[in-house]
Order: sequence, then C-alpha cells, then structure tokens
Amino acid sequence: MKRNPSRILLLMLALALPSAAVMAQDSKAGAGKPVATVNGKAIPQSRFDTLLAQQKAQGTAESDDLKKQIKEELIRRELLSQEATKKGLDKKPDIAAQMDLARQSVLISAYLQDYVKTHPISDEQLKKEYDEIVKQMGSKEYKARHVLVDKEEDAVVIIEKMKKGEKIEDLAKQSKDPGSKDKGGDLGWAAPANYVKPFADALTGLQKGKYTEKPVKSDFGYHVILLEDVRDMKLPTFDEAKPGLAQRMQQQQVQNQIMELRKAAKIQ
Repeated sequence: MKRNPSRILLLMLALALPSAAVMAQDSKAGAGKPVATVNGKAIPQSRFDTLLAQQKAQGTAESDDLKKQIKEELIRRELLSQEATKKGLDKKPDIAAQMDLARQSVLISAYLQDYVKTHPISDEQLKKEYDEIVKQMGSKEYKARHVLVDKEEDAVVIIEKMKKGEKIEDLAKQSKDPGSKDKGGDLGWAAPANYVKPFADALTGLQKGKYTEKPVKSDFGYHVILLEDVRDMKLPTFDEAKPGLAQRMQQQQVQNQIMELRKAAKIQ
C-alpha cells in the first residue's frame, strides 16, 4: 500500500514561497513626486511600482495604457479607503483583525523572500539530494495488485482461495483499500520506495506472477500481494529534476527554519 503524505510534506505543500509578483521594491521606491493626490492625501510612487511589478510578473507588458490603468486603480482604492475610514470601519474589531493579518502576511512574505535569497541551495546540495533519491528509488518499478484486510485470519482465507484458483481481481472487492478495491486491487506501476517498508520488502521478494503465501502486516492491516510485472525505471536526469528539486529543498529549508524559530521562542 502506498504511503500517505506526511504532515510535514502537507505543510511543505501548503507553504507557498513568495512569488516575484510581490518581491520587495527597491529602497528608492516611493521617493519623488506622488502618483496622485486624493482629497489632499498623496498616493506614493511605491504603491504604483508594486502594482506594476505584479502585472509584469504575471506576463503583462509594460505600456502607457497599463500605467494609466494602475493609476486609476490606485485612485479608486484611495477613494474607497477614505470612505471606509470616514465610516469608522477601520475601528471595527473584525476589520482591524483582517488588516493586521494582511500586514502580517506581507511581512512574512518579505522575510521568506529574504531567507531564501540569503540561503541559496547550491548545485552540490541539489546533486547530493538527487543521488540520494535515485538510490532510494532503485532501478526497478513493480506492477502489483493487493487485498488489504483488518484481520490476519481473513488474509489467510484469501490466500487459500487464491491457491484454489480464485483471482485476486475478484477477491479485491473485499479490500479495505478504497484506492484499489474497485480496480481489482491494481496499484499500477510504482517503485518500492513508494510503499511502506513491510509491503516493499514483500513485493521485492516476489517473483513475477507470484503472490505472498503469508499475510504481510503493515500499519494499515494485512496484505495479500500479487506481483504482475517488473521493469526498468526511467528516472528524469539531474538537469530535468533540478528545478522541482530546488523548489522542494527551499520549501523544506524554510520549514526547518520555522521549526527552529518555534523551538527558540518563549510560547505560553
């Protein structure tokens, strides 16, 4: 049975590193003449530069028309913001809390950008990680079917039925694995590293066309496994894997930093 994503992995996936669209502006941004003045309040150039950078990061070409649109958007925002302030909406607890969270999000984004920039992942680190993954994945991948049940005696009954000629595709209907039971227990092609260790060890110990003659126990229950086929694995080259690997390692690095900050913090 394939591994479930770990909590750390889920958190890594949920942790979106800041995009170029919200990169911190140059320290000179905001200097000079305001973009516009609305009811006596100036709109700083830095806001214009930020929105322009966001649009360019999304693939929009810089043009006079785009600049006019951004200016109008900033004026519209300022007008609405002023009206909201006049009504005292900024003093409402729920609105104030949302504003605090928005400010916090910007600071977090800036911190993560700075951390990634000052802690780059070297090619040497990437190659080491790539080689380790290749080593863990192995050179073969396996096509298997299985039936998963709660009790060992139920797995023994299934094995006895297979010995009498019953097909695992039919027996899989009683499996408790929702991902494969309706597919005759088919798990598709996968490397052993994709499975929990007891399952992987049993799978790699089988010959093509054979099944486990004793139940295989894992944290999920008891498995009966049939190995249908084996083939050489085609892995991406280092250059092909490098971009995704770099992103994953950056995310892990940031996650580790967050954990270190939490360990060092005084939390009551």
